[in-house]
Amino acid sequence: MEAEDPTPPGRGTAAARQVADILGPFLGLIVVVALFGAVAPEGFLSVFNAKTIATQTVIVGLAAIGATFIIRSGGIDLSVGSAIALASVVTALAMKAGLGELPSALLGVVAGAAVGAVNGGLVTLLKLPPFIVTLGTLGAARGAAKWLADEQKVDAPSGWLKQFMSKNPDLSGLPGVIRENVPDWLVLAPGVWLMGLSAVAAAFLLRRTVFGTWTTAIGSNEPTARLCGVPVERTKFAIYVFAGAMAGLAGVLQFGRLTVGDPTTAMGKELDVIAAVVIGGASLSGGTGTILGAMIGAFLMATLANGCNLSGVPNFVQEILVGAIIVGAVTLDGFRSRRRTS
Repeated sequence: MEAEDPTPPGRGTAAARQVADILGPFLGLIVVVALFGAVAPEGFLSVFNAKTIATQTVIVGLAAIGATFIIRSGGIDLSVGSAIALASVVTALAMKAGLGELPSALLGVVAGAAVGAVNGGLVTLLKLPPFIVTLGTLGAARGAAKWLADEQKVDAPSGWLKQFMSKNPDLSGLPGVIRENVPDWLVLAPGVWLMGLSAVAAAFLLRRTVFGTWTTAIGSNEPTARLCGVPVERTKFAIYVFAGAMAGLAGVLQFGRLTVGDPTTAMGKELDVIAAVVIGGASLSGGTGTILGAMIGAFLMATLANGCNLSGVPNFVQEILVGAIIVGAVTLDGFRSRRRTS
């Protein structure tokens, strides 16, 4: 008598597909690293450049965490770059007014969350398509940033916020025994560690909480989720506020990196953020997407930009490559969707 297979039908296949969805972006990252490592081995394959790439990933990576929730719920957010710019300007103005680093940073996060609240409110209350709503707030938030900054950069003291994006952070405050025994490759910008901790917390929220389950249910089949008692409107609103807050945090660190509030910063970053999430295995039709995949996608985008700069590739070629990657990722998403339904 044959032993009964304890694995429910389809579970093994689903698990294999999930592993493949994660391994795909990771293999893509390895290919990009190998390519630029062969082209410019001395500059690209160095500890300093690895730390540079990690630091350059932070802004897109933080914003991609929030975008993963939106895309997994079946939505889209085109206002990410403008929310980052608005948050950087608000943080700079608060610092210039003498409020201090922490209150200024909190105000920057609140500014991003406010953009998310407007997005969520228009999507849920007026039943407007997220694409149209966030296309409108893309311009409105950018205009608000320019208005607050009087259409110029805001010079302000950055305080210890500057250290968050420093590739060689100041370790003088740590005990001597720690300073002497910390390897050079571990001395990353605090913003990188903040991104990592945020990613871990967001992954737990997405996979282990009711909120994460509701997010997936809405993206998989909103009418069914509504029939099952999921508070769709309330959850969607919370998702957009959370994503806006993550964009606001990215804006705070953008101020720390530039040490000025720039209303023109992060133009086009929404494409990098969406590309990172989709490259990481998320489906634009909703229901799928992981924080780990989004982080790999963000690292891939940063590695690509860094490698192109070191190799002397013109900026317009980089833009073409980003566009091609987005189209390729969406095409791959279409293949994955058809495979899941077959």
